[in-house]
Amino acid sequence: MLTREEALDSIKANVENANLIKHMLATEAIMRALAKRLGEDEEEWGLTGLLHDIDMELTEGDMKVHSTLGADLARELGASEAMAHAILCHNETHGIPLETKLDKALFCADPLTGLIIAAALVRPDKKLAGVELKSLKKKFKEKSFAAGAKRDQIARCTELGLELDEFLGLGLEAMKGIADSLGL
Repeated sequence: MLTREEALDSIKANVENANLIKHMLATEAIMRALAKRLGEDEEEWGLTGLLHDIDMELTEGDMKVHSTLGADLARELGASEAMAHAILCHNETHGIPLETKLDKALFCADPLTGLIIAAALVRPDKKLAGVELKSLKKKFKEKSFAAGAKRDQIARCTELGLELDEFLGLGLEAMKGIADSLGL
């Protein structure tokens, strides 16, 4: 199976935007925490989160192509078909149904990173350490806050058997665990 080091090397070769890389690292952290909570393969889930946007710059953000190339790149690196499918269907544009827990987890973890990062960036210290679940829940309800973080997508965590509050807390704690890597 693909190693994290191989995945990171490929990301460094294909992605220049530091914020995009941080988003991918944050998604990896949330996916690993989800896998642990749900009794799934932490390595497989983490690598899926890490690689999910590997093609964003290569496709120049064209959502009609994004994730198709990403799934192919992941396969070439040695990712499982389940990982490639999750990467492919995390982009709603393709209309591919979410079938597995892995698919659903990536789909709802992806936008959660943006909400959490935005919650940190509005703080005076711009650090994750001071973000509390209570304030994150309040920010979630403010539709104009981090408007790009699709609430309906995040809320689909219930399809994994998780209440929204638990999912928000799990994501927040996972990202706090890699705050240094995120510069937050």
